[in-house]
Parts: sequence; structure tokens; C-alpha cells
Amino acid sequence: MTVDRRSVLAAGLGIAAGSAAAAAGPRAAEPPTQVAAEQQDFPRPDLEPYTDRDQTEALQAAIDLCASRKAPLLLPPGHFRVGRIELRPGTRLIGAYGKTTLEFTGGAAFITARVAEGVAMEGLVLDGGLLPLDPGRADGLITAADCVMITIRNVEVRRSLVHGISLNGCSGRITDCTIANISQTGLLSRNAAGLEIVHNVVADCGNNGIQVWRDDAGEDGTIVASNRIVRIEARAGGSGENGNGVNVFRAGGVLVSANRISDCAYSAIRANAASNVQMVSNSCANIGEVALYAEFGFEGALIANNLVDGAASGIAVTNFNEGGRLAVLQGNMIRNLVRREAEPVDKRGEGISVEADAVVSANVIENAPSAGIVVGWGKYMRDVAVVQNLVRNARIGIMVTSDREAGACLLSQNMISGAKDGAIRAMMHGLPLGPDLASEAQASGRISIVGNLAV
Repeated sequence: MTVDRRSVLAAGLGIAAGSAAAAAGPRAAEPPTQVAAEQQDFPRPDLEPYTDRDQTEALQAAIDLCASRKAPLLLPPGHFRVGRIELRPGTRLIGAYGKTTLEFTGGAAFITARVAEGVAMEGLVLDGGLLPLDPGRADGLITAADCVMITIRNVEVRRSLVHGISLNGCSGRITDCTIANISQTGLLSRNAAGLEIVHNVVADCGNNGIQVWRDDAGEDGTIVASNRIVRIEARAGGSGENGNGVNVFRAGGVLVSANRISDCAYSAIRANAASNVQMVSNSCANIGEVALYAEFGFEGALIANNLVDGAASGIAVTNFNEGGRLAVLQGNMIRNLVRREAEPVDKRGEGISVEADAVVSANVIENAPSAGIVVGWGKYMRDVAVVQNLVRNARIGIMVTSDREAGACLLSQNMISGAKDGAIRAMMHGLPLGPDLASEAQASGRISIVGNLAV
């Protein structure tokens, strides 16, 4: 008898094998595939698409059986109403690429996995129905802990009252997924052990798009690349922990690259206490606060070749008072910044802000209503070089702190065009002081201003 994909699905799910073969029609004999050979002798679980009957028990039995046989479980198109499902080590749950929907019926958890190596999900739609979960059991529609080489591919996760996908201590890949209409975070990773989050769409999330967090500061190494992240709110409030496209906290060595991030309440990418973070070649638009932010106790931030169009501030590398230091900001294009006049203090409108042990070079900043580049804050400035940047149409081109306790700064070979209130000005806590320092070369024991062009 011919074994084709239709009969494979029938064997895996209890659809009548005879009717499937008849639908396939006569064809030349061919050897059975490995999947068919693995599944054709299985007991047929009582699992039916398009029924209101809860099928949790039948689906769990099928998952357990296939995992024990190290074979994939293939689900046909249709809607299956299920409650809590636990993925066993080696589970491979494969749907019909967007046409197989698992609808959550409620309970403590939806899809869970714990200490399960090699778990894979593919081609499914997971619909949480905006139903609550037990936070002691699960905090995402998919909740996985301590899973080695987990794979979630071509899966749509939608309508969650908690997170979309929540991983703790996991390695593996999350690719080509759509995560949308999530009340908290689209994808939360904690304490990753080698994770790639690549080529996903994350949209309409209540607090953050993608979070890469650790319980304690340390090496993480997660790669967040080529994702499209849009419409991220900050429903839980706070001062920046929510409202971000990508939020990195305490996780070292994280690479955030080639993402398209727009319409975020706070930052496109926000790294807090995250050493050796890289933000490279990202495209960011319509950002409510600082588009690219490295803050608090970190050492090492590389922010290069990004485009920011529309934000309250382009790039900020700050909090030297908390140990934030060591950065390269190079080749970024930042334009169309705004001041938040409704804010009592933190209005911004600045292209780049930087404080300690940093090089700022070859950046282009255009339309900054407060300042193109701000160096230092009070006494918090040390060893900053600002060289070969272009600042156009800023109120003030470059501002540098005048505090006598601050460290050294080099401002050289920058071009400043159309600065309304001075090309280079001293300042104290954001307030400009004294004359325009760009009129002639100047040098002192602390600050050197030489070779700049103001037009």
C-alpha cells in the first residue's frame, strides 16, 4: 500500500487509514518514509479536529507515546481544544504550518516543558484565549525550564494574559515565529545557556517585546537578530524596565543585531547592567524615550551602524556613578528627535549622551532640538573622545560638562552645521554656560577642543 503524507497524518492521529488512502488515489509504489515507518504501527489516539470536546488527555497520550518511540507527532489541520500539555524529552510536535491550532481551555498552565532535551515545536498556532494561568505553575503560554536545545519554529503564539514564551535556563533556537497580542512580554528568556532568537515577529505586547534577563550578572551570550518588533507598551509603568523592544538585564555578551524596532513606549533596545552588549545595524523608529540605551553597572557597550528616526533621544551610555563605562559609538545615523515638553524634567531631545571611557566617532545627527552630543553629567565624565562626527540642525551642536572634578575630553574634527545656540558649549547638568567654544582652537589640562568646523 502506498504511504504518503495523508496516510502519515492518519496513522499519527487516528483518522481512518482506509479513507486517507482512498483520497490519495492510485500511484506508483514507493518505499515508506522514515516517519511513516515509525508511526504506522502506533495505537491510534482518540484525537479529533474541529470539535468542542476537550482533547487534553488524548493529545498528552499521543505526545508521551511518540516521545517514547523517538518519533515526531504530526497534527493535521484543525482546531484542538486542550488544557495543560507537558512536552517530554525528545518531543517533536509538528503541525500543518499555521493551520493547526491548539486552543487553551483554561487551567494552571498551557504548554510546559521541564528538563526536556531536544524538544521541538513547529507549524502550530497556540491561542491562549486571554485566559489566566497559575503564576506558580507557568508564566507564559509556552513555559520551559532547563531544556537543552529547545526548538520553536514557525509557531504563532497569541492572546496571552501573561508572557507569550517564557524560558528559564534554556538553550536552543526560537525562529520564524509570530508572537502577538501578549499582555506582558512577547518572549522572556532568563538565565539562558546558549539561545538564538532569530527572524521572529513580535507585536502588540503590554510591557516588553523580547527580554533577555539573568538572576545574577554574568555571561549569557544570547543572539537577538533579524526580528521585527512593533507596538510595545509599558502597561506596568516604571522608569524604563517596561516599554522596550529588546530589554537586556544583567546578561553579558548579548548581541542585538539587524532588528527592525518601532513604536515602543520607552527604548528600542535597553541594556541595564549588561556588560559587553552589542547593538549593531538595527533600524529604530518612533521610540518614546532613548532609542538605544546602555545604563547602570556595565563594562563594555558597542553601538554601531544603527539608524534611529524619531525618538526623545538617540543613544545614551550613562550611569558612570553606578559603574557604567567603556563604550564605542560609531557610524550611527540619528535624526528627527523630539523634546517631551509634557515631562517635568526629562525632556531630552538629544542625539548622543555619553559619560566615561568612550569613543564617539563618525556618527551623523540631524534635527536635535536640545543638543547633538552631550558629554558628561556633572562630575561624571572620564576619557571621552568625540571625533569626526557631523551634527546638523541642533539647538547646540556639542555640550561638555564644566564640572572641575570631571575627567578628560577630546573634541576634534567634528562638523557642526546650523546650531542655533552655539556649536560647542560648556554646560552644567544640561544647562549651557559661557561662549561658543568652537570659534577657535582651545586646550586645557582637562578638555581639548581643536580642529572642529562650525558653519
